[in-house]
Amino acid sequence: MVSYLAGMGTGLSLILAIGAQNAFVLKQGLARRHVLAVCLFCAISDAILIAVGVGGMSVAGAGIPWLFEVMRWGGVAFLLWYGLRSFRAALTGGETLRPEGKSNGMAATLAAVAAITWLNPHVYLDTVVLLGSIASQWPDRVAFAWGAISGSFLFFFALGYGARLLAPVFARPRAWQWLEAGIGCVMWGIALKLALG
Repeated sequence: MVSYLAGMGTGLSLILAIGAQNAFVLKQGLARRHVLAVCLFCAISDAILIAVGVGGMSVAGAGIPWLFEVMRWGGVAFLLWYGLRSFRAALTGGETLRPEGKSNGMAATLAAVAAITWLNPHVYLDTVVLLGSIASQWPDRVAFAWGAISGSFLFFFALGYGARLLAPVFARPRAWQWLEAGIGCVMWGIALKLALG
């Protein structure tokens, strides 16, 4: 149980930072669009990466340095594009976020969250490398992994469905514009951080 709780605490501490994936989940939760699918996709992706990290595959990733470079620049390109899209929505009134506005279909939404999740090198560093190395220090690595996975499920579903509590704040179009601008800043900030190494 101690290893499980340590895994949950470590996983939650790593995932709480505002990032591209969390901003996307928040946005979907506020718009109440495909929340279950997005939360489930993020949590399952985290579970896969945590299992790979705790299983010792972080060592294998060190032998393929070019893969991290490809992921890095792919992530930079995607984050720049997504940030530009958010800034554009902020300038035009945030129509893409308003409940009565245009809605992306399930496939487009899942493609976007997949790119945000799997093209982000920080996800691999946090889940595969960092959690994998921390897990090796605990007596029950499997329990540690289950704790970290549980933390991911708890966080993403709390963020996605808890966003509804902020609905009164986002009843005004101006609030949506500020959210879009904030998401754009987060995306471009992460892209800059990735580009600078």
